[in-house]
Amino acid sequence: MKRVILYVTGACITLTALVVTLVTTLGHDSSDDVASVGGHPVTRAELLFHMRRLAPTVQSELRTEYHLVGTPSWQARVGDRTALQRLEDRALEEIRHDKTSLVLAKEQGLVDSVDHKDFLADLTAENDSRAQAMAVGQTVYGVTRFSPEEYYTHRLTELTTALEKRLSSGANAPLQITDAEVRKAFDADREDWSANATTYTYTQLVVPVRAGTDAADLRRRVAAAGHLTAVAADEPGARLTTGTYDGGGSGGLNAHDQDLAAVLGKLAPGRISAPVQGTGQITYYELDGKKVDEDKAFAEYARRIRQSLVEEKFDQYLQRRIDKSDIDVDTSAVDAITAEDMQQ
Repeated sequence: MKRVILYVTGACITLTALVVTLVTTLGHDSSDDVASVGGHPVTRAELLFHMRRLAPTVQSELRTEYHLVGTPSWQARVGDRTALQRLEDRALEEIRHDKTSLVLAKEQGLVDSVDHKDFLADLTAENDSRAQAMAVGQTVYGVTRFSPEEYYTHRLTELTTALEKRLSSGANAPLQITDAEVRKAFDADREDWSANATTYTYTQLVVPVRAGTDAADLRRRVAAAGHLTAVAADEPGARLTTGTYDGGGSGGLNAHDQDLAAVLGKLAPGRISAPVQGTGQITYYELDGKKVDEDKAFAEYARRIRQSLVEEKFDQYLQRRIDKSDIDVDTSAVDAITAEDMQQ
């Protein structure tokens, strides 16, 4: 029998919650329900879907946490519960999180239903649409056919993106990010955000090294000299050059620029890098100076910073909704699920 939860504020029953609960109860066959989240039913098929989806992750976590060898049997006792019970708890926790997201998406008009059967119907419709498009020679982006697990992840990702956009737009939006918040986040991690707006001036020393030569001797001479210019004259065949590297230029487009940025980005002005071993040669870099164009850095990264702050606020907003949601579990129905049910 379905247990109906009435939300109470002080001494009064909240009318909206009562109406929602009654509509859900009257329009839904509860014989297959194993739980409910905020009055929204969770069916046995839905729980099994999440258990199968999470099974590899939970098995891996159990092996790591309890130092198990091989794949643990679902009937095996792991700590104070069986592996299957741990999987059921994990799946119910996931359902509570995701169902709350779906309810929020429904409130925002992004989905019509939060029921698992309707998710499966949407999956069938999506796969049929892709098959029909392929049949007439149309381009189909992404996979040609979603598995239930793939479509579930795809759908939640799209809904999360849509929710973040909708809830952060407008003057009174709950996830609104102000320009001051963006600037504060930029200033807090100035070095990270400014990497691509930094211009480095450097000295490079390339020393040919013959087979069998002790590179440690060269390393000691470089360390003792303190500056590469003081080393170059005493190293036969050495090449001493100077250069400028613009972090916002071609950096990242080829391996050399990536390596150069990695070396220079770790140096303070006046410091010499560790030796960079190459074929038949060793290279040292000395950072002569660096200049950060903060206006350029802020302009380049403001949008990305704003989005990261929206994502952070959304996670907090959703967690508050999750914490306030009631989850009602029919323990006898959940306990009736066996390891064999996972294979069907």
